[in-house]
Amino acid sequence: MNWISNYVRPKIRALVQKDTPDDLWVKSPATGQMIFKKELEKNLWVCPYSGHHMRISARKRLETLFDDGEFTLVELPKTIADPLKFKDLKRYTDRIKDANAKNEDKEAILVARGTMGGMQTVVAAFNFSYMGGSMGTAVGEGLLTAARLAVLQKAPLLVIPASGGARMQEGILSLMQMPRSIIAVDMVKDAGLPYVVLLTDPTTGGVSASFAMLGDIAIAEPEANIGFAGKRVIEETIREKLPEGFQTAEYLLEHGMVDMVVHRHDMRETLIRIFKLLTQRGPAAEVLPLPETTEKTEKVTIETSGAPIES
Repeated sequence: MNWISNYVRPKIRALVQKDTPDDLWVKSPATGQMIFKKELEKNLWVCPYSGHHMRISARKRLETLFDDGEFTLVELPKTIADPLKFKDLKRYTDRIKDANAKNEDKEAILVARGTMGGMQTVVAAFNFSYMGGSMGTAVGEGLLTAARLAVLQKAPLLVIPASGGARMQEGILSLMQMPRSIIAVDMVKDAGLPYVVLLTDPTTGGVSASFAMLGDIAIAEPEANIGFAGKRVIEETIREKLPEGFQTAEYLLEHGMVDMVVHRHDMRETLIRIFKLLTQRGPAAEVLPLPETTEKTEKVTIETSGAPIES
């Protein structure tokens, strides 16, 4: 045994060379600047230099909204993994395995319950990192589950889409989730409960064409991309250049499609205030009688060149 090469040299190398974690820094997609990851997490994944709102996972989103970051995940109904036995460049089952390996959660949606400002609230949040947050049968079941739970608990329902649209690997079954999501929305509204949508980047395709645009109040994060088809596809179809900022949250706010654009730092307090206004109705205001007024009618004679006119 070579004592110097096997023991002394590794010890010296360990003192001189310190391993640096690969994920210590994050590059801002807006400015290209490198940001210390811990600083970015403390800032809720908002670039401190440009204010650009980076995409975050569904779990992180829930932690920023619920009281003390505590919530309970709701188990969703089981669905058929590959109903059409679909295959393109890869089998659909293989794509699901890859998505499961890369994500802590095993679908594109999480449904959670907890309190926001002390009020019971149900939240359905999409996870874009899971197959682009695409809406398949499991997502449809998740939305219906969230709606039923909100009605059962008499709680507001908050839905946070972040999706590229319907999941092509499930064909017509994914498109059927659009009317199913409308049914979920109607269940909540028929019960007289608030249904609020928080539009994040991106909200596109069949998601934007269904439940995402039906909120009693539609809130969006700054610069979020919101629309149905992509900008390039629209320009090629209509053969015209689209306006600057088209399909951004600010553009939709200006044209009346979105009610509010709210910074992520202010989102929790804004949502709590909205839920209180919509659910906690105060006592009716006292009706005060108007003071009686005495009307006096005066007879006025207007002289004209002809006969006098009385009014």
